[in-house]
Amino acid sequence: MKGEFCRLVYLNKTFKMDERTSEILSRFNKSWTDTEKIYDELIAMHPVWEKLYPLRQYISQLKDEGENSFFRAGTSLHSLILSRSVDSGLRSDQKYLKIETIAINDFEVKLRDGGRVYREYRIGNLNDNKLGNLLKTLKRTLID
Repeated sequence: MKGEFCRLVYLNKTFKMDERTSEILSRFNKSWTDTEKIYDELIAMHPVWEKLYPLRQYISQLKDEGENSFFRAGTSLHSLILSRSVDSGLRSDQKYLKIETIAINDFEVKLRDGGRVYREYRIGNLNDNKLGNLLKTLKRTLID
């Protein structure tokens, strides 16, 4: 009887973890959908925001590659913010990747937390290995 009780407790903990994982994935996916919508509206309504088009394509590419299961996406107008935060908004201790569009083929990427910049690059292509490596680094941080 004791063994069966322990098995049920284990299964219940596993079920709760699966519910939590499902909720995190749902929040991550919603953040990507919301971010796509914001960029689509900016590009469609304001010709000056055309420079965001490569960033919008990059969002689609990452989503097609399944990265929306690993990161929360957000915006700061001309910047894409990727983090491992479950909730919207970042605490000062949470790491995130900021991809800022300077011009059509000019981007500044930073891996940082509230007050510290860990890596910073200026790239001309969103498929640059430097950006890919920053995503890998961010992916290794805990979801919180």
